[in-house]
Amino acid sequence: MDNATVTIGVVGTGLMGVGIATQSALHGYRTIVHDVDPARLASVAPKAQAVLDELIDAGRIDETASRAALARIETHAQLDVMASAQFVIEAIPEVLELKHRLYAALAGLLADDAILASNTSGFPPDKLATPLRAKERFLIAHFWNPPHMIPLVEVVPGMATAPEVTQRTAALMSAIGMEPVVLAKAIPGFVGNRLQFAVLREALNIVRSGAATPDVIDRVMKASLGRRWGIVGPLEGADMGGLDTFLDISSHLMPELAKDEDVLDLLRQQVGAGRVGVRSGAGFYDWDEAHFAQVREGRKRVISRG
Repeated sequence: MDNATVTIGVVGTGLMGVGIATQSALHGYRTIVHDVDPARLASVAPKAQAVLDELIDAGRIDETASRAALARIETHAQLDVMASAQFVIEAIPEVLELKHRLYAALAGLLADDAILASNTSGFPPDKLATPLRAKERFLIAHFWNPPHMIPLVEVVPGMATAPEVTQRTAALMSAIGMEPVVLAKAIPGFVGNRLQFAVLREALNIVRSGAATPDVIDRVMKASLGRRWGIVGPLEGADMGGLDTFLDISSHLMPELAKDEDVLDLLRQQVGAGRVGVRSGAGFYDWDEAHFAQVREGRKRVISRG
């Protein structure tokens, strides 16, 4: 898809929707953003500017590029603006009824060759596509937050998705600076979330055992696997270490790893106490300004590497 002739539409003005729109605009695409709430539409420009400022601060772009990107983002309260888009990304809340209602409204608006993608992380494509007539032009394009820092997009076709639609979507994701991976089939959580929650279960298990504090666990991850996995993935690492060696270690270690869901009691306790994380000011950590500064510095290092 040529950025001179393609318009990308984004429905939704949360952090993910605006992050996707900003990434699109940065790479030269006219980007139209829709929301029915005027206040949320008004928040698009400040949110986009915050992303662009972070990229400037990390040395990734300059002020000229930032102004050009912001100028490419248009906000509209009327959904019919999506009739001019060749690619539309739905990034609204994870409520099936809301998504189905939106798709039904879009069905009569989108061009005959337009692609509709959902940014969902929870619903399989075939369940989402139920109200659509043109199921062959629907699929999932799951971005990670924030898109300007995490390049992965999981492209997940449904049973009816046309192969050409999957190919066009992956090509567009590359064109806006993302790193698309195409799944052979949909599985719950796709790939990234399954890996993330497998690690989270073991992290909760270690806390429950008393062997290490949350701070120690996070420091171990950031100073070892977090760096290694940015170079080689877990299966590449197993190949490099020797599958025979990994088999020997796995044979005695895997039986010791968490396999139950009882570890969720740790999360239930925190939520029950009102400690839900950053939003409440506390979770496993107390989120004071010093902790935020530490995270901001880490983000800057990652973004500056590109």
